[in-house]
Amino acid sequence: MTFAFPPALSPRVRAFGQRRWVRRFGKLGAWGLLLFGLAILAGWFLFARNLPSVDSLRSYEPPLPTNIRGSDGTPIQSYARERRVELSFAEYPPLLVKAFLAAEDKTFFTHGGIDYLGILSAFWTNLRNDGRPIGASTITQQVAKNLLLSSEVSYVRKMREAILAYRIEGTLTKQQILELYLNQIALGRNAFGVEAASHAYFDKELKQLSLPQMAYLAILPKGPSNYDPVRHPQRALDRRNWVLREMAENEFISPAEAAQAQGEPLGAAPRQPPRNERAGSYFTEEVRRLLIGKYGETDRDGPFSVYAGGLWVRTSLDGRLQDLAQQALRDGLLRYAAGRGWAGPLAHRDIDDGNWRQMLLNTNIGLDYKDWRAAIAIAREGGGWRLGFATGEEGTMPDSAAAMPLVGKGGNAWRAIKPGDILAVAPNGGSFALRSVPRVSGGFVVEEPATGRVLAMQGGFDARLQSFNRATQALRQPGSTIKPIVYASALEHGMTPASIIVDGPFCVYQGANLGNKCFRNFENQAGAGPKTMRWGIEQSRNLMTVRTAATTGMNRVVATIKRMGIGDYPPYLSFALGAGDTTVLKMVNSYATLANHGRAHEPSLIDFAQDRHGKVIWPENWRACDGCNAPDWNGQPMPRPLPRTRQVIDPLTAFQMVHITEGVIQRGTATTLRELGRPMFGKTGTTTGPTNVWFIGGTPQFIGGLYIGYDQPTNLGGVQGGTFAAPIFKQFAAKAYEGMEPMPFRAPPGIRMVRIDRMSGQPVFGAWPTSDPKPAVIWEAFKPESEPRRASRRSEAAPAAAPTAAAPRTRPRARPKESDFLQREGGIY
Repeated sequence: MTFAFPPALSPRVRAFGQRRWVRRFGKLGAWGLLLFGLAILAGWFLFARNLPSVDSLRSYEPPLPTNIRGSDGTPIQSYARERRVELSFAEYPPLLVKAFLAAEDKTFFTHGGIDYLGILSAFWTNLRNDGRPIGASTITQQVAKNLLLSSEVSYVRKMREAILAYRIEGTLTKQQILELYLNQIALGRNAFGVEAASHAYFDKELKQLSLPQMAYLAILPKGPSNYDPVRHPQRALDRRNWVLREMAENEFISPAEAAQAQGEPLGAAPRQPPRNERAGSYFTEEVRRLLIGKYGETDRDGPFSVYAGGLWVRTSLDGRLQDLAQQALRDGLLRYAAGRGWAGPLAHRDIDDGNWRQMLLNTNIGLDYKDWRAAIAIAREGGGWRLGFATGEEGTMPDSAAAMPLVGKGGNAWRAIKPGDILAVAPNGGSFALRSVPRVSGGFVVEEPATGRVLAMQGGFDARLQSFNRATQALRQPGSTIKPIVYASALEHGMTPASIIVDGPFCVYQGANLGNKCFRNFENQAGAGPKTMRWGIEQSRNLMTVRTAATTGMNRVVATIKRMGIGDYPPYLSFALGAGDTTVLKMVNSYATLANHGRAHEPSLIDFAQDRHGKVIWPENWRACDGCNAPDWNGQPMPRPLPRTRQVIDPLTAFQMVHITEGVIQRGTATTLRELGRPMFGKTGTTTGPTNVWFIGGTPQFIGGLYIGYDQPTNLGGVQGGTFAAPIFKQFAAKAYEGMEPMPFRAPPGIRMVRIDRMSGQPVFGAWPTSDPKPAVIWEAFKPESEPRRASRRSEAAPAAAPTAAAPRTRPRARPKESDFLQREGGIY
């Protein structure tokens, strides 16, 4: 900086003045430069230091829900705490993009990330008022704030936001920035991104929205609650019309289009109550627990978390079988509860200031049984109750439609109902009638024995009412369903299906303090004397079971039970009668192991899981099977997947037990299933009380099992496994097997089929089995060298007279051959 002194001054004076000027203003300049540098440094420390890297936006992966599909690929549920659907920029309708630009950032495609005029205007406005500071954020600044910064209201954050916006503009294209913005912006109703908001507000895909509906979504970033279509419809309408005018002024649409759109109603749907998922809710909740156990819940737990990882999960759920299992179990529970009265309300919420709808929504209670609905009792009016529903509708329930008695109490249900009670009701003419959700419950599982895939799972009446999954979490005594495993241990240690066991008194000395423990048959049935093992299993004789267990050795029996995956029990005889706790899933899996020739699978609900990019992450070490879907054989060896099974019991033993328990269906405790007319094995169970009733069994295609009982063990009354549980399975199986060819159980190599007398177990020579379910002669399965020996005996009848000359010789009639039987049965036996 220089300064010229007037020429009239002497050179000496001018030189002196020049030196003084340079020294004074030189110092000032130097100090100014220093202060400027310090200001830059302070600004960097205050605003720019430790800013997140903008490069992370290139590979940014937003939290996405986990999507669950059935075995046929049908979507059945998603796990999400936020509604999110990610789209590419090309998938957004151009009119929607223009609506957001008109509402949020008209100069987006021309500015460098910061709207300087807008900032000055906002700064001047903030100086003139003491309220909350307003901003002038561009879309780029909003992306910086939402994805890289916090929502703190301060000038420091605004400066950091501006710096990041400038960097983002230098890193990403305008289209990439808009894609991030439209995918992540919070728009209310737990919706993040415009596609999710389209479903939340209009129950439509984004491409199906009209112009006014798109304009409505564009007003939501400023404050979704301020423009709620239910609470503030006029405010929302005015703001939407403002966006339409802005679109017209910016020539995004014509004035005529804007005028026409402004005349349209909002068209937004009210907030919907939580929807009932499909029938597999117990199944999918178990899947959720498995995924959380392996991958965690949020992104803090890793890239594959359930609520942020965006997984795609293919499960083994068969929707048809699931629906049938659910219906059969529910119908059985309702049959048991019929006539016992009203079990009480589903829940209770206090109603304040008429907020009954919000109280009902907060319970998350729903019903998907037939036409049943959850309702809240609002007030008693006249001769009935005024009801409210989650949709906001109201209805009435007259006293005559709630006249059922209370379970275990006196009086009528309508007298016991109180305002705020959540009730199960069903349409009844122009009003509603009270329904009772049974207190008794149970679990039902269906498994494919060849693979271990769980095809259906129902853990109670309704997962929305009872989240406790009785199929996997309820530990119950299996009763007589454990007996096939006990006898399988005996078969492995020398017994045969024809072994004679005494059905008679059996006592065990337990020491000086406890004395003798004497066992008894169900309902104190008298002993039948010496009988075959088969008869003892078919008739479910306790005395024969404990005698067999004692002969085999309880150490061996409980070891077999453990290998079958049922439980780890001490070697006490009571465990041979089902005294140990286990679950329906474990019992069904053990029967599936028997049907699979003793090869055990771990029960699986997940076929495979993929990350958001399509890479299979479950099961581990998964490899694609190249050529498995080829249209024709290429002459090369067929692909053979590595077996994932464990041989836990001898294949011959497993088949013998399946063959024996086919008799339970034909002439034992589950004869109600004989009407299905197909090869089937199984076993019923009834625990002491009875507190639980069971049936487990099935065919080579799938095995099913269920129990019925109260969560707090209570006497069920006069029901048994064969009279109550087996009919529930029958209802399921009658429709589940429709269209399936009857498939016999195939014997493993080494099995010998021998004709024996069914009652004595002795070999038979002259007779053959018949189709009678209680034939005198049956085919029995034996291991090599264990079958009864056939000894030839001379006929005690008088020898036939020699043919005379008058009587022509005739060839004796050929006896049936076992080979003929095998050919007729397709070589199965």
